[in-house]
Amino acid sequence: MGKIVILTGAGISAESGLGTFRDVDGLWARHSIEDVATPEGFARDPALVHAFYNARRQLAAAAQPNAAHRALARLQEDWPGEVVIVTQNVDALHEAGGARDVLHMHGTLAGALCAACGHRWSAPDTMKPGELCPACGNSSARPDVVWFGEIPYHMERIIDHIAGADIFAAIGTSGQVYPAAGFVQEAMAAGAHTVEMNLDPSDIASAFDETRLGPATHIVVDWVTEQLGNTPS
Repeated sequence: MGKIVILTGAGISAESGLGTFRDVDGLWARHSIEDVATPEGFARDPALVHAFYNARRQLAAAAQPNAAHRALARLQEDWPGEVVIVTQNVDALHEAGGARDVLHMHGTLAGALCAACGHRWSAPDTMKPGELCPACGNSSARPDVVWFGEIPYHMERIIDHIAGADIFAAIGTSGQVYPAAGFVQEAMAAGAHTVEMNLDPSDIASAFDETRLGPATHIVVDWVTEQLGNTPS
């Protein structure tokens, strides 16, 4: 039945209460990207960056998966071919909704990373400057998230999956952040049918074969139902 590759962004988690870059009154609106989402910002003020990610970690831990997350897990379970979920999100809502083997290209809030030796471990609820790496003992612990200017995780695997895709879907993405914004071109070159699902058209909506607009909990559920050939309940 073919292979489906799905890219998700912040829009799929918005209805679970997690804000996006575009929210005018959310957590991101109170800080500049340069201050809290770059290696330079962390070097300047690690206390501010840790406080920002501590708040995001707490919000994510309290959030629940929504119908869109659960629908993608159902697609993974019931589709006779392969379904690969790639996410730009750093929450764990796909997994909480039942998805398997999710590729987190921007890391996870639940993880900690040693900037000195590369060791990874589960982050405590609250991280602070000077926290020691349990492997090498250096005081270089940071959130295991990919900041602007850093290389996303799993890129070779993601590109390989897209090269073999029959369907490529982007859900809740802004089309502003590369390399993810370029995935649709990779999918088109591979001959995949491409579909964007978003609340509003992204910056690259015209690159897709098909665009569906509306809340993720509606349009993603409907799309999954169509793919599986079921009658909406």
